[in-house]
Amino acid sequence: MNIGAHVKGGGKLVPSLQAGVDIGATSIQIFTQSPRMWKPSIYAPEVLEAFREAQATHPTVRDTFCHATYLINLATPDPELFEKSLASLTHNLSVGRAMGAKGVVLHTGSHMGAGFDVQLPQIVEAFKRALDDADPAPSGVPECPILIENTAGAGGTVGRSLEDIAAMIDGCGGDERLGLCIDTQHLWASGFDFSTIDGANALVAEIEERIGIDRLKCFHLNDSKIALGGNKDRHANIGEGEIGISGLSALMGHPAMRDLPMILEVPGDGDGPRASDVADAVKTWKKGVKRYAATS
Repeated sequence: MNIGAHVKGGGKLVPSLQAGVDIGATSIQIFTQSPRMWKPSIYAPEVLEAFREAQATHPTVRDTFCHATYLINLATPDPELFEKSLASLTHNLSVGRAMGAKGVVLHTGSHMGAGFDVQLPQIVEAFKRALDDADPAPSGVPECPILIENTAGAGGTVGRSLEDIAAMIDGCGGDERLGLCIDTQHLWASGFDFSTIDGANALVAEIEERIGIDRLKCFHLNDSKIALGGNKDRHANIGEGEIGISGLSALMGHPAMRDLPMILEVPGDGDGPRASDVADAVKTWKKGVKRYAATS
């Protein structure tokens, strides 16, 4: 079991590990710059080194993920926005590599009506350039992949289906530096019902067929304020939404998924995940494991 949470990063980075400890999380996710500003955060080499060392030897927080800024849009038909987005992704990936992060989670963006197939070559170009141009990881530090996150499906958003994500990865020749992050609320909002054991099995089968289950590196664990297929990005606390504890337990307890980092992005009481949210996720995970044990 590896229940994580999105926590505040800050300029010194290392305190984010303690923020995870304070709520009982065993993985964390942070923004390495403001999620709604283009200006990148510049970290001194000693800050990045201190974080790598602290993470590598931490007794309870096993994994750190970075989330790229929300402004990035690799699918835009606007050339200026595309270049700004590419530069931002490249910087975010450089920081993630220097931190020794397990992945940089990315919202690919929106084609803004131009069409996914039309913009796909540009998206592929962006991934290739960012992966090759970002600063390399320090010697001995494992690769930090870009983790493409599925979307809730509103408007022209890219990545609303596993088919979209598979097309992006395939366009890059199956580059091993590209992976997958599944957001449970986005998946639900886009119409994929994983809330039963059959539904969870179907999800695992589709991921394996289209992308490869080995590329799935983490989950964003969220309940949904929106009904199945509602196509809106609206997170709810565990057990307070349309998916519910039973529905989430079917996914969390699945043998192919139960050991992956599951990162809470829930609202809490307005300031993000709390210790009680982590505790609710732990209970839900245990419920899911018991469900599968009962079927064996």
